[in-house]
Amino acid sequence: MLKGIAASAGVSVAKVYKLETPTVVIEKKSGVPAEEIEKFDAALAKTVKDIEGVKERAAKRLKEEELAVFDAHLMMANDPELASQIKAMIEAESCNAEYATDTVANSMVAMFESMDNDYFRERAADVKDVTFRLKCNLLGLTIPDLTAIDEDSIIVAHDLTPSDTAQLNEFVKGFATEIGGKTSHSAIMANSLEIPAVVGCPGVVDACKTGDVMALDALSGEVVVNPDEDTVKAYQAKAEVYAKEKEELKVLVNEKSVTKDGHEVELAGNIGGFKDVEGVLKNGGEGVGLFRTEFLYMDSDHFPTEDEQFEAYKQVLEGMKGKKVVVRTLDIGGDKHLDYYEFPKEMNPFLGYRAIRLCLKETDIFRTQLRALCRASVYGKLCIMFPMIATVKEFCDAKAIYEDVKAELIAEGVAVADNIEVGMMVEIPAAAVLADQFAKYADFFSIGTNDLIQYSMAADRMSEHVSYLYQPYNPSVLRLIANTIKGAHSQGKWAGMCGAMAGEPNAVPILLGLGLDEFSMSATQILKARKVVKSLSYAEMQELAQECLNKETMEEVLEYVTSKVGE
Repeated sequence: MLKGIAASAGVSVAKVYKLETPTVVIEKKSGVPAEEIEKFDAALAKTVKDIEGVKERAAKRLKEEELAVFDAHLMMANDPELASQIKAMIEAESCNAEYATDTVANSMVAMFESMDNDYFRERAADVKDVTFRLKCNLLGLTIPDLTAIDEDSIIVAHDLTPSDTAQLNEFVKGFATEIGGKTSHSAIMANSLEIPAVVGCPGVVDACKTGDVMALDALSGEVVVNPDEDTVKAYQAKAEVYAKEKEELKVLVNEKSVTKDGHEVELAGNIGGFKDVEGVLKNGGEGVGLFRTEFLYMDSDHFPTEDEQFEAYKQVLEGMKGKKVVVRTLDIGGDKHLDYYEFPKEMNPFLGYRAIRLCLKETDIFRTQLRALCRASVYGKLCIMFPMIATVKEFCDAKAIYEDVKAELIAEGVAVADNIEVGMMVEIPAAAVLADQFAKYADFFSIGTNDLIQYSMAADRMSEHVSYLYQPYNPSVLRLIANTIKGAHSQGKWAGMCGAMAGEPNAVPILLGLGLDEFSMSATQILKARKVVKSLSYAEMQELAQECLNKETMEEVLEYVTSKVGE
């Protein structure tokens, strides 16, 4: 048995299809520049045609926004800068086209992989995908056609490119890869296609061959090669139970999130843009608890204009059909950079010039976003949330800019909703400790546990060396959460949570007992969380939460919760 990361939920048992990509061996050779450039142009034209073909086949199964990756690949293949760099090297060194392509491609991949930003690091996979196809075409190598799979199979590979994943048909019952994470293209597409996937599973390629049988458990991240008959039966039974549970959860789509003793909470979804709205509604989301607007900026080559932002916010508000939408203002900096804006060099950018700190200095950027939000407010139920607030003055300064923008628009004769709530993220311990004072000015709090935990424990959540300190259930973190909720309620305000903790089954009972009003999570977690809420007693969870606050360790908390409410 091998262990990896469960990236797209599900369980399946099927034969292995081992994806053997061509081995590309490239050596530097002398060449006649004109001939090599002609060869390169022909290979590039074939590469563009190949990508168009993959996109056409993928269109039968993927949504329009999911096909955007192939538009990005086509843009990359047609990028005159890529072609000009390769041709310049062919001419300068009189070398073969394969070598020039490989050299330029490796340089581009290294550039993307060295970036601090997760989004741009993952774009290295796009460069590899496009240039690998280009090198194969130059060498006359054939890339496997996954659309030809005609029996139930689990694909095993070192990695799956976006092109690979888009070709998966109804016979593909899952895949396992050596590398990858939950945010990689393959994981995102697997979720969309509802194909079980285990990624980051070292040794899986060497452990099997095409035709072997594999049990893939993408709930626990386990992979078993050539399981015995009893093990096969056990995994098939688990698959049936999972399918039944998934079907049963659908009946909860239109139900309220209410405990056995009548206490109601709100379960909302986290989104990155309009493309995620359908998932929230399909899974019974009662609103959007976090709209990450930074993707509008990161997916652009310029600061989005007021009109561009207005259209994006309007689309989401209309799409949510009157349900609450909490929009986080620009949260850039730290690990999220922009190509068109130069951040100051800092020893620790996570604790530096980012989020509201940038917006309070670059007020033109901030005002543009606030104007767009206010204009869009009449199309739905809008809440605006400021990130990375550390002091009461920061919040009041940000809110004053919002009030000024709102007054300016009204003076211009622009309609602005009169029920916009203005709140803040609580992700800095200082804000959690002083929550009762912040609550005098903020309409609501949304607890960002991802940062609150790492700041409280002084442990970078991306560092494997101190990952043991990333402890959502540590009593010190729970006390900060409890204090934030108590502070909000002391002033009659509501408190939500939009960090990953909000959707964890073991956390829901504690958070419920602490009085959290709104839980915001990935859309696919909503129905499972609703099932947990409906199985609990609010009065009993209040007692459970108080006991958890008095524990000494994370392990004690988890053991206690499990003993009281089960896994």
